[in-house]
Amino acid sequence: MGEKIQKSDADWQKELTQDQFYVLRKKGTERPGTGEYDGYYPTKGYFSCAGCGNPLYSAESKFKSGCGWPAFDKCYKSGVATDADADGRRIEILCAKCDGHLGHVFVGEQFTATNERHCVNSVSVKFVDADPPADLVESKCT
Repeated sequence: MGEKIQKSDADWQKELTQDQFYVLRKKGTERPGTGEYDGYYPTKGYFSCAGCGNPLYSAESKFKSGCGWPAFDKCYKSGVATDADADGRRIEILCAKCDGHLGHVFVGEQFTATNERHCVNSVSVKFVDADPPADLVESKCT
């Protein structure tokens, strides 16, 4: 993963689009069904943080949940961090390198064998059409 990235809001605003800044830095949410990757299901490649490029999810971990946002059932262990959401009911998922807000993880819905659904804002990730770095390990994140 490398060193943790820390920048001021002013620096992030220079690098990110308005929508990316709202979601990644201010913990916003894009409207359901509007994201670029909601209905996109590549068979190879991976998804990285739109803020810093940190690898987060393999293409193989993406699945159709019908929730209106991209859904993944596992993550790269060094890519995603979790934290209790401010509302006390949900688990927030963040980029482990830059602390960018990705969305929320839900457990116990029985969609996949991992029993996790990472509900991710499309604007917080970028698809990379290449093999992921070889040292990455996928697992459940909770």
